[in-house]
Amino acid sequence: MNADIIEGLQLMARDKGLDFEVLVDALEQALLTAYKRLPQGYEDSRISFENGKITIYAQEVDDDGNILREWDDTPAEFGRIAAQTAKQVLVQRLQAAERELKYDEYAGREGDIVTGLVQQKDQRYTLLDLGKVEALLPQAEQVPYERYEQSARLKAYIVEVRKTVKGPQIVVSRTHPGLVMRLFELEIPEIADGTVEVRAIAREPGARTKIAVASNDPNVDPVGACVGARGSRVRQIVNELRGEKVDIVPYTDDVREFVAKALSPAKVREVRIHEDTGTAEVIVPEFQLSLAIGREGQNARLAARLAGWRVDIRSDQPPEPAPAETEAAEPEAAAGSAESVAPADSAPAETATPTDPTVSAEESDASNAVASTVSQ
Repeated sequence: MNADIIEGLQLMARDKGLDFEVLVDALEQALLTAYKRLPQGYEDSRISFENGKITIYAQEVDDDGNILREWDDTPAEFGRIAAQTAKQVLVQRLQAAERELKYDEYAGREGDIVTGLVQQKDQRYTLLDLGKVEALLPQAEQVPYERYEQSARLKAYIVEVRKTVKGPQIVVSRTHPGLVMRLFELEIPEIADGTVEVRAIAREPGARTKIAVASNDPNVDPVGACVGARGSRVRQIVNELRGEKVDIVPYTDDVREFVAKALSPAKVREVRIHEDTGTAEVIVPEFQLSLAIGREGQNARLAARLAGWRVDIRSDQPPEPAPAETEAAEPEAAAGSAESVAPADSAPAETATPTDPTVSAEESDASNAVASTVSQ
């Protein structure tokens, strides 16, 4: 019987992935609780479990808690009620140990990417099966217009790991900029080994992402490494993001040049930096104005977040004079004539703000300022 107990605990430890000593402690506590509930059981007692032999010692203690004497009081049998109590305590301890093991596995993994199967969804959240645990994808962390089919495989970004009485609750996101960062690390070896660094990310989930990269090796083109042969590498990322456009631009410490590249695919004629207001005034050709601003100002917004400067886009053509009959009227801003966009108040954790601009810089040539843009 002693050998059977040890063998059973070892088998359970392998099946549950728990430590053998944890199971021994759970068994001891269960039997000790059952003993104390016996009519002849002593409240002051301890249990010994050595080499599979279970011994319960009753104790006599004084008012100060000092043990005066103890003796072997192991019952011949626990009885039905005591056995049921031991079983309940053992199950509870095992469940608590399993919850603690699952929490330890994911605790501290905020910022990692996980892959799960869509298990259940409603208007509030979607559940992802990660194997041993489930992850919660709240509605606020879901990309607008994305549809998650049952049993579909989905990658998500861990934003929080909570410890609850029912086990760990893992909250994941599909909208966090860190998801794009981790996808680039998975698909591009140069980023994973540190040859290429991601310096800034600006994202509007489901629509467009701009990412600035720099190389620590002069022989490695950071944009080319991220794009891959015929766009093969970035295409995998775009597919995982379900068609979200991804613009990859080279990072530079020259603020004027970086702002011009951030506005790609628009061609920029000149960038003027106003340090007192934190504004980058961008001059573009008239025919490039709408492209620089983007649909509903999206390109300008993302460029401002990526560069960390307020971006004021203007045409290189002077505005046409207003007709004489309307000179006295309240002037209105001509649609598409200028756009001023400020960066978001809170930048993502992966976003790096460029250094202060230099006093002078050469005029940015349009063909050289266009960043590599890959969209699916």
